[in-house]
Formats: sequence, C-alpha cells, structure tokens
Amino acid sequence: MAVLLDHVRWSPPGVDPDKWRRALAEDVVDLLATLAEVEPAIAATPADRSLADAVAWPSMRVYDVPSATVNAVLAAAAADGFEQAAVIAADAPDVPGLILGKLMRPLTTKPVAVAPTEGGQGLFGVAARLPAPDWLPDLDFDSDPRSVRPTAPRPSDVALTPPWRRVRTPADLATLDPAVEGWDATRALLTSGTP
Repeated sequence: MAVLLDHVRWSPPGVDPDKWRRALAEDVVDLLATLAEVEPAIAATPADRSLADAVAWPSMRVYDVPSATVNAVLAAAAADGFEQAAVIAADAPDVPGLILGKLMRPLTTKPVAVAPTEGGQGLFGVAARLPAPDWLPDLDFDSDPRSVRPTAPRPSDVALTPPWRRVRTPADLATLDPAVEGWDATRALLTSGTP
C-alpha cells in the first residue's frame, strides 16, 4: 500500500503550507507503517523526493514515479513484484485502518477497487491486482470516481468502496475529531500556534 505525495492546495490560515503538507503525509505514513499484513510505501515525483525521505520510516520503500498518478504507482509496485497494490491520498491524516482494509478486500474477486472522497469530489484511493488492467484510465486524486467503471469490460469489474474525507478545505478541517486517536503530526501543528 503506497501513499502518493501530491500537491496540497490549501492550508489553514497561519500554517506554513510545507509544514502542513508534511504533517498530513506523516500521519498517513505512520498509520500504514503500523498496519499488520501491509507492505507500506511512499510514491513521489522527483520534486517530492525530499518530503518522502523526511516522512519515511527506516527501510520503507520509496517509489520514484514520473508523475503523481495512481497508474504510475501501480506500475512501480508491479515492477517490484507485488500482485496487488493500493494507492492512497496523503491528505487524509485520520483515516482508520478499517477503511484501508475495505479498499483492498474486493481484490479477491475484482481487478479494481475505488474509494471516492467523501462528497464524491475526487478519489481517496484506488486498489488493483497487478499488473493493472489495460482498461484502467489514467487517474489522479482529482479524477471523478465514476470515470473508472465505463472503461471496464464489465461495470462489475470495479468495486466501489466506502468513501473517506481528505483535508482540502476549511470544512474538511472541521471534520477532524480531537477525540479520535492518531493524526498526531497534524494535531500538533494545529495546536502549536506556530506558522
């Protein structure tokens, strides 16, 4: 399972955008690193390699990809010998492991699973058997979740899994629950009061 580092277009007022992006990514990477039966990885373009190195755990795979697309990450995982992989957004600091499991589970019977962003505006994650099917369109996290099924030989080849929120707007920030464990780096940055 790989976290794809991608542009973060919004940060809370008074919070340095680079520190914000790092905190979000660090929380997602930390979650992956603690999940059982998951080979965690980070995928980054050359421009984001330093961020990947900063948040990676020791011995964690870092895939250098030519573009910040799901397809590039799936190709890298296939070249690394994996039979299935999931690619998730790096701006979902409070995602529970259960949601990640639900993204992977359909691969026992379907070649692709897609998790939309809550509200349907973009993707939270994509999982696929590898190598990824030729009919899978080029996807990034801004892609419409409904764009995948029409390209499949049968619509049932694509499982739609539960959505999860990404923190991309002030409204998304308000959904973070202080009572929920995790998202420590994001929480610390929000409460530190330092830009």
